[in-house]
Amino acid sequence: MHSIGALEQFLSQYPVYEYRVIKTGQIPVVDRVRTVCREECERYGTTWACPPAVGELSACEKKICSYPEALFFSSVSEVRDILDMKELLGTRKEHEKLTDLIGDFLKEEGYEIFILSTESCEICENCTYPQGKPCRFPERMHPCLESYGVVAANLAEEENMEYQLGGNTVLWFSLILFRDQADS
Repeated sequence: MHSIGALEQFLSQYPVYEYRVIKTGQIPVVDRVRTVCREECERYGTTWACPPAVGELSACEKKICSYPEALFFSSVSEVRDILDMKELLGTRKEHEKLTDLIGDFLKEEGYEIFILSTESCEICENCTYPQGKPCRFPERMHPCLESYGVVAANLAEEENMEYQLGGNTVLWFSLILFRDQADS
C-alpha cells in the first residue's frame, strides 16, 4: 500500500474488529464451498452475486489473484437471540455500509478494488440474473466470499483472527481486493 499508516488511521475511526492486509496468492480457494452453495443455499442460481452467475471457480480464483493484495476485516454485531436468523441477518447491513466506506477510501487512495463480502446481494427486489439481463448495479453488488470459494472461517484461522466470539455476537467478514490503478 502507498501508506499503511493512512489505512490504519482511517480504520481506527470505524468499528472494525480485526483486519489484515494479505497477499492474494495466500488466499485458498476451495471447491467444497460451491457444493454447499448448490445444495443448501436458497440464493444459488437466483442472483448475480452467487454461483453459477459469478463464473467458474477457476475464473474466480484468477480474478482474486489479479489483485496483488487484499484487506480482510471483520466487524461485530450483537443480537438479543443468536438463533433468530431475521435479527442476525438484519445486522449485516451495517457491515456492508462499513465495507463500502472502506472500499471508497481505498478508491480515493488511488486503488482499483473488487469487494467480496457477506451478501448474496439484496439491492434489487428481483434480480435480473434469472432473466439473463445484466446486473442493474454492478458497482454496488458485492459477491459473497463463499461464492468465490473463499471460506471466511479458514482465512480467519490462517490469519490468526477471531471467527466466533460466543454468546449473542456475530462476526461479519469482508475481503477488499486492491491494486494500483496504474497496474490495471
